[in-house]
This record gives sequence, C-alpha cells and structure tokens, in this order.
Amino acid sequence: MTSYTPSPGAPGARPPGSGPDLPEPKARRTLFRAFVVPSWVLVAALALSFLLGLQVSEPLQYLPFALSLVLFGLPHGAVDHLVPARLSGREASLRSVLGVALLYLVLAGLYLAVWFASPVAAFLVFVSLTWFHWGQGDLHARLALPSGEPTLGVPPALTVLVRGGLPMLVPLISFPEVYREVALGIVGVFGAGELGWAAVFFEPVFRLAAGTAFLSLVVAVLYLGYRRAGSGGAWRTDAAEVLLLLLYFSVVPPVLAVGLYFCLWHSPRHVARLMLLEREGAAALRRGRLAPALRAFVRDAAPLTLAALALLAGLYLAVPGTVEGYSSLLGLYLVLISVLTLPHVAVVYLMDRKQDVWRGDRPAGGRRTPEMFTGRGEG
Repeated sequence: MTSYTPSPGAPGARPPGSGPDLPEPKARRTLFRAFVVPSWVLVAALALSFLLGLQVSEPLQYLPFALSLVLFGLPHGAVDHLVPARLSGREASLRSVLGVALLYLVLAGLYLAVWFASPVAAFLVFVSLTWFHWGQGDLHARLALPSGEPTLGVPPALTVLVRGGLPMLVPLISFPEVYREVALGIVGVFGAGELGWAAVFFEPVFRLAAGTAFLSLVVAVLYLGYRRAGSGGAWRTDAAEVLLLLLYFSVVPPVLAVGLYFCLWHSPRHVARLMLLEREGAAALRRGRLAPALRAFVRDAAPLTLAALALLAGLYLAVPGTVEGYSSLLGLYLVLISVLTLPHVAVVYLMDRKQDVWRGDRPAGGRRTPEMFTGRGEG
C-alpha cells in the first residue's frame, strides 16, 4: 500500500502534489516493533497490576522522571536545531541552527519570565501546552506508525483533544490530591504557597463536569471514527490505545503514570519520527536495522541534552523557593521541561505542516495521503 518517498529527482520520485506516501513498510514495522508494541505491553501490564492492588513506594514513582533526564524524555527535543534543514533534505547550516537557537532563546526566555512573574498562570499554560503537544505527538504517530490503514476520517483537532487529555486531564479527575501536590511543588519553587484562583480546578464539581465532558468526547470521537472508517485495523488500533490509556491514567498513580508515558510513550514516538529525517537512520531502518538509527540519534541529541542539564542546574540556583524533597525537585524539572516545550512545540508544528499531518486524516477516497517522517510536504 505504501512506500518510502524518494527525494525529488531520485529514481522513482513522485511529482510534487501527487500525494506523498508513508515510509517504507519495513521501516515502519521496525519502529512499530521497537517503540509502539513495548509501550502497549508496559501500559497494559501496569494498568492490570494496579487494578489488582499493586502499590509502589513514593521514591519509585518518581524514578521514571529521573530516567527521562537521559532516556528519551529530555533528549527527544534535543535534535530540534537540525530539524528544519532535514525537513528540506539538506545538511544543517549555521543559519538554520541559529534560527532554531533564536526561537528557543526568545520563547523559552519569555516563558521563564512568566514563571517568575506568575507561577500559577504559568502552570496552567504548561498543562494546556502539554495537552496540545502530547495530542500532537499521538496524532502523528497514529497516522504514521501502524501498518496498513492510517486513516480514520476524524478531524485532527479532535484527535489532539482526546489524546492530549488522557495524560493531562484523567489524572486530575482520578487523583486530584496528588495532582494538587504536584502543582504546589511546581509553583512552590517560585515561592508561591497556594494555587489561588486555580484551586477551582480541583473542586469536585469541576472534576465531575470535566470528566463527563471528556468521556463524552472520547465516545463521540471513537464513534465518528467507526462510522467513517468502519471496524478495520486502524479503528481497532485507535480505540484500543484510547481505552487502554484511559484505564491506565485512571488507576496508576499520576507521577508514575505520567513519567512513564513521557519517557516510554510520547518521547520514543517522536524519536522514531526524527530517525527517518536523518539520512543514515532512514537508510538503516529501510533495511530493518534499528541500532544504527538509534546511535545516530544519540549522537545528535547528546550535546543539547547536556546543555539542558546545565540549564537545570542554573535554574536550581536561580529560583527563589526552596528546592528539597521529591515534589519540589520534580517541580523544578517540570519548569525546565515547560520552557523547553514551548519552542519544541513550534518546531514540531513546523514538522506537521511540512509533512501534512493536520491535513492527512481524511476519509478514504477523497484524501491526500500524508508524507510521514520525511520532509518536503506541501504545508
């Protein structure tokens, strides 16, 4: 059904505007087995374990966030400086790298200033931004990683609302006190001891209304996908992932659940996307080999991952609040993630535009097939 899209001018290249294809099936199968299937198994096993009464000590619940410093989580955005050039099929130039560096400096700097000026407002922006970004990541992965039928005919915005809401809203509904503790830990590093007007989001009335609305949205989106695509493989995969994540975030303690989701679900899917933008990695994956592509990613991500860790140390010295204990340490790390997420979202949106992600989910028979992972889309 699909094939790797050659660069323009290469033998077999498709003419512009003819509807680009997904990556070669062998590359997609390699990524699917390496990143998607293990995350399904882990999420399902944890959800079942906690349903059966598993309990995990507090230090272990924070372990995934600690691992995410070097395991996919923090590194997954550390190749952004190379993305614009690779989207266009070129080697990175000083100009393109400096352009991304300037984007990061401006957006991250402005957002960090908001944290110092109004930490409660900055926290709400962080939740909203992460909701969009994690939905954005799953939108692309759901279209590109499964083999076979990538289309459900569901408007992309609805997919983003549902997929981002699973890790961001469901824990608030199921574990409000833990969610509040994390929120207080974040704003506390800036000296804020209360959530003020934002405390309304933790009230039972709000959580009941939000939970009812979100569950209705989930049902409506799954039904719309069923009506437009039928009960084929794409719809079954989508429905299974949504219901699995809904259960997972409802029963697994949120610090553990979100930390594992960040470093073993969201981030690897983005890393998979990056691997097929890098020439060596793409060639290896087309041969069914993951290790060379992964090594190339680690090589490219290492310098800016180290820079981000240095920034975390600087942030520790700069914040006015006391940073001690698991909650405030996590809060400091989440502040770092938040200020890096804002420019990262801009880079990922550029990828989405170039790869036609937001136009790709159309009913069969009247759609353009999106050009996933490789650049040169018409967006």
